[in-house]
Amino acid sequence: MKGGLTLLRESLPLIKPSEKNAANYILAHPAEVVKLSVQELAGKSGSSEAAVIRLCKSIGVTGYRELKLKIAGDLQNESGNKYAFGEIKPNDTVAHLMEAIAEKHTQSISQTMQVNEAVAIEQAVSMISRARKIDFYGVGASYLVAQDGEQKFGRIGKWCTAYSDAHQQLASAANLTYGDVAFAISYSGETEQLLPVIKQAKEAGATTIALTKLGPNRLQELADIQLFTVAKEARIRSAATSSRIVQMYLMDIIYTAVAGRDYEHTIDALEKSRQAIQQAFQTEQK
Repeated sequence: MKGGLTLLRESLPLIKPSEKNAANYILAHPAEVVKLSVQELAGKSGSSEAAVIRLCKSIGVTGYRELKLKIAGDLQNESGNKYAFGEIKPNDTVAHLMEAIAEKHTQSISQTMQVNEAVAIEQAVSMISRARKIDFYGVGASYLVAQDGEQKFGRIGKWCTAYSDAHQQLASAANLTYGDVAFAISYSGETEQLLPVIKQAKEAGATTIALTKLGPNRLQELADIQLFTVAKEARIRSAATSSRIVQMYLMDIIYTAVAGRDYEHTIDALEKSRQAIQQAFQTEQK
């Protein structure tokens, strides 16, 4: 049972002021907190027992005991990490960057795996497998992941789109129907362009999937199926790189699971795609 510290970090900007003292104390002293009672944590953090209980509810855990179990799992997992999440340092050597970024991405993927329930991914796989049409939505770096989804699923015969223009996204969402899937990708879960698109898709009868960071956000609240990523935000591009890596990791899992459900069709579709591309380029080269 892991993900407590990650959940707190991702939820911190949205936690109520009355609960932040406890949240900040937990993040600063996680090893101590797993040994503290609610009363002791309230006293040490300058908060109240009620605030600690509300904090647990705010971040989506059933109670203080569950939060401590999650934190204990985090501490055990992090003990082997050579590099903590942090800002990119000035004048880092290439050799150090190679090792540090590999470790950072490995941590992000590992933590993303821990915070996602297999049942939620299974639900997404089932809906996409049966979908008449799949719309992928994203903005900025997340749009690259939407394009990746369109490219992957298109090659196995799925009808899908990945528009970047807000008007096209809305028009496509309005024409979805029951049995279709609207898949929105946003690290923050607060991308203004995507919120009306998912609302429109939901009103049209489509199943909505949100891939966002862990913690409360508006896009997650709108979606039927919620999937989560864990990636540390930083000033120098680490958010765009780490979040994109874990978003694509989850997209790969879903794609592979969907492809495996109808293996014979998948192989046939991939072979047709390969032959079409090969023949086209061979023709151009002659």
